Amino acid sequence: MEKVRVLIVDDSSFFRNRIRQELERTGEIQVAGEAANGAEAVRLAGSLRPDLITMDVAMPVMDGISAVREIMRDHPTDIVMFSALTREGAKATLDALEAGAVDFLAKQGGIDGHASKGGGESLSQRVINIARRKRTHRPPASAPAPEPAPTPPPRVTPSPAVRPSERRNSALRLVVIGASTGGPVAIQRVLAALPANFPYPVLVAVHMPAEFTATFAERLDSICSMTVKHAVDGDELLPGRALIAPGGLQTLVDARRGRLCVKMTSDAAQLYKPSVDITFGSAARALHDAVHAVVLTGMGADGTEGARLLKEHGSTVWSQDQASSVVYGMPYSVARAGHSDRVLPLDEIGAALSGLA
Repeated sequence: MEKVRVLIVDDSSFFRNRIRQELERTGEIQVAGEAANGAEAVRLAGSLRPDLITMDVAMPVMDGISAVREIMRDHPTDIVMFSALTREGAKATLDALEAGAVDFLAKQGGIDGHASKGGGESLSQRVINIARRKRTHRPPASAPAPEPAPTPPPRVTPSPAVRPSERRNSALRLVVIGASTGGPVAIQRVLAALPANFPYPVLVAVHMPAEFTATFAERLDSICSMTVKHAVDGDELLPGRALIAPGGLQTLVDARRGRLCVKMTSDAAQLYKPSVDITFGSAARALHDAVHAVVLTGMGADGTEGARLLKEHGSTVWSQDQASSVVYGMPYSVARAGHSDRVLPLDEIGAALSGLA
């Protein structure tokens, strides 16, 4: 198989070397070039045409966010950002994602083995999955899955934004959303499409580090019509408000004592924090058939077990389609297992959820 060609951009030769070593050890990645600042990155993106670029945020001459904007304007390329685990780093990373970067990793721990996004995949795994998805993105009828599987991915067929049977679900009490790689941008697009008077509470679990989820919630609240809040233990799940599960903890749905609220726990055994499986599973146990779940873009299979429990209790599950996913792992796993009631393009999900009201 043809190797994935990567351009490494960082003003530190030490970090460039570490990134190169991590990428090349797989045997599946070729480092096509290196740049020490954003201006060099823009030039090399045009001349080398790499499959993917790893980009630092803070650099001399031209910073990473400016470089992302120029590259996406002139030579659109998948870009994975490296960020500091600070509030400023979180803000800069979210700016880079809005500019067109597809994903991010923390510099502390994200290079050589641990993703530092609430658990998860290493840099090399993420690079391979993101870059190779472009080579398999064809019309949905013929597109192979980015991961080997015994059955083809489900096809998306034209349909109304909302089926008549799904409208005005009087039993519905909660919408839950799960995502990972590519999730921050996808979640923003879904929540931004919901009205301020959306009649159901929304709970979002996305694989992000604790240092990022609070800033992510603030960013969403400034963009979306509905209220968005970083969840804390005991927060009530209210109509017209979305809670973002904090990184580094597990978020559970609790329907006891006559209130629908969230409960935070620490689970050292779980790879992902928050885990979509744990959040979905708790919603299934608390609300049975009164949950509407959506599984968005992401690597791996987190969410599949939770979706199974939701379906067993009579709830509804939707999943994002392959063509609009940054990585078609989580939604594909749910659909392949037979737990997805509908497979939808990202841009249709918000409108479809609005139609449930």
